[in-house]
Amino acid sequence: MKKSLLLLTSLFTLIAATALAAETSVQSVSPPAEKAEGPHSSAPAHAVTPRNVEPISGTVLETMNSGGYSYIYLQKMNGDKIWVAVTETAVEVGSRMGFNPGMVMSNFESKGLKRTFGSIIFTDGSIRMSASDSSAASNKKQATSSGSKGATVGKDAKISVAKAVGPNSITVEEAFVNGASLDKKNIVVRGKVVKVSTGIMKKNWIHIQDGSGSQEKGTYNLVCTTQDKVEAGAVVTVSGILMKERDFGGGYKYNVIIEDARIKN
Repeated sequence: MKKSLLLLTSLFTLIAATALAAETSVQSVSPPAEKAEGPHSSAPAHAVTPRNVEPISGTVLETMNSGGYSYIYLQKMNGDKIWVAVTETAVEVGSRMGFNPGMVMSNFESKGLKRTFGSIIFTDGSIRMSASDSSAASNKKQATSSGSKGATVGKDAKISVAKAVGPNSITVEEAFVNGASLDKKNIVVRGKVVKVSTGIMKKNWIHIQDGSGSQEKGTYNLVCTTQDKVEAGAVVTVSGILMKERDFGGGYKYNVIIEDARIKN
């Protein structure tokens, strides 16, 4: 009798152990939880991630932001076109940019952009262009505003906007000429919006001119960052903090810039 009970107990133990092993096996093949967007997020099973070992540079053809990344479509010197992604930064179509090597992702799906990239390189960050690589950008520098390598807005000779009235009012040219003494101070400037770039680094970037300043000296076009919405062609009054020598990376360096601006028509 005792032997029969012992055999029966052993049989039940074996059955329980087998069931537990089967359950563990099922759990181990469950799909992984979805992660945030980026090179380590969930991707199609057939995605591959070989390492790109060469620096990347080219002219920006298209750019968009999502999930804390800037997605940039580049045309290289040899004419090849590639997508790269980098931690969200200021990017402008038409500018030349360089990037460190990174991870190549095939068939990467961006849920925020609702599109799949056949091949994209998640780089380790932007790099400063060498003299040879940036020669084209250097030729454009004569027409850039506020010291930005990315801004290529020429001076509009037809613009003539009267200086704002009241305390802390300055002209566009005075923002550059008196930048050292006005650094980190509140200013008010009035001008015509000649360019708008929205949603870059969670800000809207506007360029204003009032007719003052020199294109040769680069003192005619003032860049402002704001959360307000404005259309190109509008004449506005901008109030904000003037900052001198601001470098946002990716070739976006400004001699002066107005940050956290409020815009009034």
